Amino acid sequence: MASFHMITTLLFLLTIMLGASNAQLSATFYAKTCPNVSTIVSNVLQQAQGNDIWIFPKIVRLHFHDCFVHGCDASLLLNGTDGEKTATPNLSTEGYEVIDDIKTALEKACPHVVSCADVLALAAQISVSLGGGPKWQVPLGRRDSLTAHREGTGSIPTGHESLANIATLFKSVGLDSTDLVALSGVHTFGRARCAAFMDRLYNFNNITGKTDPTLNATYANTLKQRCPKGGDSKSLIDLDEQSSLTFDNKYFSNLQNRRGLLQTDQELFSTNGAETVAIVNRFASSQSQFFSSFPKAMIKMGNLNPLTGTNGEIRLDCKKVN
Repeated sequence: MASFHMITTLLFLLTIMLGASNAQLSATFYAKTCPNVSTIVSNVLQQAQGNDIWIFPKIVRLHFHDCFVHGCDASLLLNGTDGEKTATPNLSTEGYEVIDDIKTALEKACPHVVSCADVLALAAQISVSLGGGPKWQVPLGRRDSLTAHREGTGSIPTGHESLANIATLFKSVGLDSTDLVALSGVHTFGRARCAAFMDRLYNFNNITGKTDPTLNATYANTLKQRCPKGGDSKSLIDLDEQSSLTFDNKYFSNLQNRRGLLQTDQELFSTNGAETVAIVNRFASSQSQFFSSFPKAMIKMGNLNPLTGTNGEIRLDCKKVN
């Protein structure tokens, strides 16, 4: 039986999905008011990458975490003890200072025009393409929330979820199995803390000493050396051991070889009878098919309950309301 938390989360996400249908977003939204918006965002990101080689996956993760809480409204970016940043699912998120740098550059070029929510969406797309992934036209025109939604952070998927739970969460907002597998493929680049998967190594299914049987034994032993029991749970491990700085389809071959780092990743392939298995196989054999499906899924996710028209505001500083 579904938990009370799961039921309330699904009801909340259903509300988001229903609201998404009213969105009025357009890839040409800033064509007249800020025609160089993409170039400005790209320039700041490339400069930031010179200081932090991991900045691209960090930025994409911010967009994900923003959209899964009350929709893509930049509520994640607001400071404050009651904000989303300090909620447990977001304690490991990074890259906020780069979003601030992008916003500063945009305010100089196009004052009070580009929303922080659109900055996140556009920066995520450009980060993927700069990392070697596909390019796509991002629908724009979102506005920024006036409040944070800390109470909604429980709807952010974690690395410990079962496939059944994750699939239900995604389907409740109109994201199907192909979207789920494609969006999970973002783990082709970036890193995760040991805390995100140590239960798979030492306490799988709350059984002391048990290792997740879907985890390749050699890979499990390597991970145990990198993340020893009682060690630093904040140590970072590449999500894709083959090419964690490049956006490609190697993530899917990792799953085929039972070398997915997070439980939610590996279950896409190792859950008997799941429709996600065939999709993993398809993306593993064809990077072009993955690169075709990923943008479509990102656009659908980016359209979750955006504030448009006169709703919300255009923040001057992404960290606080005007």
